[in-house]
Amino acid sequence: MSRTRAISQSTLGGPEVLTAITRPTPVPGPTEVLVRVRAAGVNPVDAKTRRTGGRLGEPPFVLGWDVSGVVEAVGEGVTVHRPGDEVFGMPLFPREAGAYAEHVVAPARQFVRKPDALDHPHAAALPLVGLTAWQSLVDTAGLRAGQRVLVHAAAGGVGHVAVQIAKALGAHVTGTASAAKHDFVRGLGADEVVDYTAVDFADVVRDVDVAFDTVGGDVAARSVPVVRDGGIVVTILGPALPAAADAAAGRVRTAAVLCEPDRVGMLALADLVERGLLRTELDTVLPLDQAAGAHELIESGRTRGKIVLLP
Repeated sequence: MSRTRAISQSTLGGPEVLTAITRPTPVPGPTEVLVRVRAAGVNPVDAKTRRTGGRLGEPPFVLGWDVSGVVEAVGEGVTVHRPGDEVFGMPLFPREAGAYAEHVVAPARQFVRKPDALDHPHAAALPLVGLTAWQSLVDTAGLRAGQRVLVHAAAGGVGHVAVQIAKALGAHVTGTASAAKHDFVRGLGADEVVDYTAVDFADVVRDVDVAFDTVGGDVAARSVPVVRDGGIVVTILGPALPAAADAAAGRVRTAAVLCEPDRVGMLALADLVERGLLRTELDTVLPLDQAAGAHELIESGRTRGKIVLLP
């Protein structure tokens, strides 16, 4: 039986609990594909799960959901992919997908063809943040051309993709970011950038149709006054929702999004990439064995764009 490498953990804790292991190479079952991982994206949820267990519960488990790679084998009934296809996706989230590994097995339709315009590291940086932004702005908020959107942490992993999606839809985009990241955010297409370290966004932003919170804390609740009547505050941090709903008092809508695998959304993201309307920014690319270092970086809060691991 062949074996494959992965980064696992047997206990909850700091980055030091991440350990290299070998395990049997998984075999795809019906409707599944075996993907040789060429790059795996690292997200804040990975670090949170490492510390707390999150929705995976107690270890052992293998972290990671962002995958870009090559199909090595297909299970019974799979027609959308063949061995040799280059694919990317965010399989099984929020259940265990085990992307910090050389191989992943997951449902075939949770992967789509990798755009030729993206190499594997840039492709692996896109699925979770891209689907989070798409499902928040398009599916939940119904963002349309001509509307105004406020994107918090516009230089971050989700934020920098959200700015581009909103611009591709024809929206007017205001982003919040520290002064050092303003040029980067404007380069993504933002019409206005607010330095949240110097001013309170609530003092300078008015009458947006959508406020998108990727920060948490009280940001969603403080965003309510800047949203027009009938608009919406969307947060990706569920615990922030009750305070936002209380502040909204029925004047605006509020929603919390938990990203989920989504073939339609992945195809839409791939289309934006192919049309030159969406790109991913890489902050750091590290070997798989340096997963602990990647977690230290993402928990520093100082990254711009995404961190990617290469098996």
